Amino acid sequence: MLSTKDIEQLQKTGISKETVEQQLNNFVKGFPFLDIIKPAVVGDGIIRLECSEVDDLADLFKSYEGKLTKFVPASGAATRMFKHLFEFIDEYPEKQEECFEDKGFDSTWNFFENIRKFAFYSDLKAELVKNKYNIDELIEHKDYTTIVKALLQPYALNYGNLPKGLIKFHNYPNYTRTALEEHIVEGAQYARMPNGDVDIHLTVSPEHRAGFEKLVSEVLPRYQEVHGVNFTIQFSEQKQSTDTIAAEEDNNPFRNGDGGLVFRPGGHGALIENLNELETELVFIKNIDNVVPDRLKPQTVLYKKALAGLLVSYQSLVFDYLSQLQEQETPSEEFLHEVLDFTIEELCILPPTGLNLSDTMALHSYLTEKLNRPIRVCGMVKNVGEPGGGPFWAANPDGSISLQIVESSQIDMGDPQKKNIFESSTHFNPVDLICGIVDVDGEKFDLLKFRDPNTGFISLKSKDGRPLKAQELPGLWNGAMSNWITIFVEVPLITFNPVKTVNDLLREEHQG
Repeated sequence: MLSTKDIEQLQKTGISKETVEQQLNNFVKGFPFLDIIKPAVVGDGIIRLECSEVDDLADLFKSYEGKLTKFVPASGAATRMFKHLFEFIDEYPEKQEECFEDKGFDSTWNFFENIRKFAFYSDLKAELVKNKYNIDELIEHKDYTTIVKALLQPYALNYGNLPKGLIKFHNYPNYTRTALEEHIVEGAQYARMPNGDVDIHLTVSPEHRAGFEKLVSEVLPRYQEVHGVNFTIQFSEQKQSTDTIAAEEDNNPFRNGDGGLVFRPGGHGALIENLNELETELVFIKNIDNVVPDRLKPQTVLYKKALAGLLVSYQSLVFDYLSQLQEQETPSEEFLHEVLDFTIEELCILPPTGLNLSDTMALHSYLTEKLNRPIRVCGMVKNVGEPGGGPFWAANPDGSISLQIVESSQIDMGDPQKKNIFESSTHFNPVDLICGIVDVDGEKFDLLKFRDPNTGFISLKSKDGRPLKAQELPGLWNGAMSNWITIFVEVPLITFNPVKTVNDLLREEHQG
């Protein structure tokens, strides 16, 4: 199926022939659905912290002396954020007032009604003035497309093609802040190490990297002075070697007009490679668009510290048990059952039904394997109808049952029982993770060894007017971390304020 020319193309991209063959085989056989057992709920898989516990855990984290990194996936362009405005440009000349009949929150009417509230309004106004337009006169004469084009088009502000990190999100009395700047300020408040260093790592796309670097060079001195810290801002790009091959409807390789193989980005699961290369011990992970103005940061900062304190607490217990398991060649059955109880009651890992609990050698091996893994503490918010994954108890390939973040694409919605389990979930994954990625000896785990390759998924796309099958790698917080120790904690809804559409910036949480 692969020619000599194909092999040469693969060598240039760093993708192995075996990887491509496996991906093509995935198109043929598909990915198995995940066997979810029940939703994780408060008291049964999700921890709810009392206020005093939150404070105590945040205090505990203050004494942590390991290396910290704040990791922010920031690759995507903001095109979808302005989807309804792109549609408006095409529709308005013909439909005119029909475009304003919908007066809902996400409507174009609401965008123009509150246009002066956006943090980018001053820049938009200045861009129009530069081209000899007055925004008030344009609105009065209902020349709305000129305004939208000035905001979105490449020859103007180019917001339709910028990444979310470079979009101005919030107004302050004398200045504005982009999403990236909000992450910088956040990082100073909970990812500061004892020596005053704050390390932030962003994954960006190659075409946007220069823009990020330019903004950082402009704003970092000011934020370092204000917060009294030393920032190190690093960038990495999704590796070309993590791209996945596209296929025709008959599962043969999809080819360009010149006969070359077509590859597509493998989704956010590819970022496990970037995460794996960090020289650090504890990582905060949060999406680029989930930020708030300073007035709402205290709650977010407090819970970030509390979740980190909880991770450090559990990590200490895990390391202690692992050390004893390593030191004792023949540990007592009583001790092994103590460790087993810990894995069941505290880590929510249920052993396979076939595990012989009276076989000390087998139990020792099982417990060592289950404890010697990366740890993640995941914040979960009450479900408010957001699309995406949630917390579940799920069966693993080895017969054990553990906590997993599960996306709807992983569930057999044709099975009424599984669909009911998925729909009865009470909480949602806001991508609020604290990760411990070193082992009991302080050595970094190879995170690539803890992925579940069977948790990718296939979607239908098109290219050059031809249907195309695309394949995404196991997602960063589901399949790519499937074999981690996972702890779910309920966090306040106020800590989750994503910006999916430009009108979300009009929500009270994003206003000054």
